[in-house]
Amino acid sequence: MSTTAQTPSAGNALYGGVTNRRVTIRDLALAKRRGERWPMLTAYDALTSRIFDEAGIPVLLVGDSAANVVYGYDSTVPVTVDELIPLTAAVTRSTKRALVVADLPFGSYQGSPQQALEAASRFMKEGNAQAVKLEGGHAVAPQVELLTSAGVPVMGHVGLTPQSVNTLGGYRVQGRGEAAASLLKDAKELERAGAFSVVLEAVPAELAAEVTEQLEIPTIGIGAGPSTDAQVLVWQDMAGLSPRVAKFVKTYANLAETLREAATDYASEVVGGSFPAEEHTYAS
Repeated sequence: MSTTAQTPSAGNALYGGVTNRRVTIRDLALAKRRGERWPMLTAYDALTSRIFDEAGIPVLLVGDSAANVVYGYDSTVPVTVDELIPLTAAVTRSTKRALVVADLPFGSYQGSPQQALEAASRFMKEGNAQAVKLEGGHAVAPQVELLTSAGVPVMGHVGLTPQSVNTLGGYRVQGRGEAAASLLKDAKELERAGAFSVVLEAVPAELAAEVTEQLEIPTIGIGAGPSTDAQVLVWQDMAGLSPRVAKFVKTYANLAETLREAATDYASEVVGGSFPAEEHTYAS
């Protein structure tokens, strides 16, 4: 691929490009054709979503990882549609450019394509999401077909699918050995069904590169090596708030320590009587 294709002009760039409208799935498809990589982060609230939007992050995922980082569950399985819709609405209200994708939680789409459409419709209507994400390969292809035919853009997700952690035997790398062919087949099936992109989680880098090469739709890696079209991380992991992170996470800040120091300093000043000072007090 030529250098020109790898370094698109600022006007076309998905990251740091046009800011007067929302990023669309067509923009993502064009970025793949240009060979342009792009970042995606999770988001769950207004303040951080606005920051990520201003930073130029083109896609924000209201992930079912909110089960862990917002609601305190041990896995993503317990979180519900009713718990995720308000978070999705907050993210869409506070952003102007990012494409907002909402995760369909466990139990909201596996039963039937019609169940998936009902859940997705709520995220689109009540949460104002521009797309939804669901986990699984060939088993959810009928759901993807119905959603896309109904006008709902769908992001797929194969490899380590956290909603299926109980059947996968824990949080383990997927797609090794003979399982590689099955994972590639699942990714192709999602593309055939109409998905506009697919997340590859915790799969060998060589396999992720092969999937990326064979698919026309963008691949989004998380623990899948450097060859995918995009990368996604849970923002609390990336920013150093999570107490434990996976091997594939790079920590770009230490917000846990920053907040801990701020809380300690605040408490110390309250106890010592130096806060509030005169500049923080209203006169009569």
